[in-house]
Amino acid sequence: MKKVFITLFCLAISTAAVNAQNNPATSPVHPAPPPTAAPAAAPAPAAPNPDAGKFKFEEETHDFKEVPEGPLAEYDFEFKNVGRSPIVITEAHGSCGCTVPKWPSEPILPKHKAVIHVAYTTQGRVGMINKDVIITSNAQQSPMRLHITGTVKAKPVEATAAPTPPPAPAAPKK
Repeated sequence: MKKVFITLFCLAISTAAVNAQNNPATSPVHPAPPPTAAPAAAPAPAAPNPDAGKFKFEEETHDFKEVPEGPLAEYDFEFKNVGRSPIVITEAHGSCGCTVPKWPSEPILPKHKAVIHVAYTTQGRVGMINKDVIITSNAQQSPMRLHITGTVKAKPVEATAAPTPPPAPAAPKK
């Protein structure tokens, strides 16, 4: 009987506490905040500069198909600046530590080509590849996203031959 009474008492206290928090009109401790003006709208994103550089990649997604586990899977994403100003790449990073890009540090002038080299570490990563490289620059398409896909096949398990037992000792001659 004592347990039932304590349980009902705790339930009643919990219910009262929940109802008190849900009804701000009856709660003198937490008055409703005064009405304020509507928050200022976020500034509209700036329109891209029509004179800025512009990436034109031969391909934005590369499929490695099947690659063996172990060696790096590498690919060069070649692009041309088809804009009116030089492109300066300030950063490029993979979507994880296993995807490492290298990009040109010098500006890519209009009508010139350059390469972003991407290396994917396959060791210990058997299965699907689906990674991104995000490029930050002063180009019209910033950030620019490149993709790599494929499948890493596990190393074949090397079959080790069972050691041959040593020859049985010859029976002693009598």
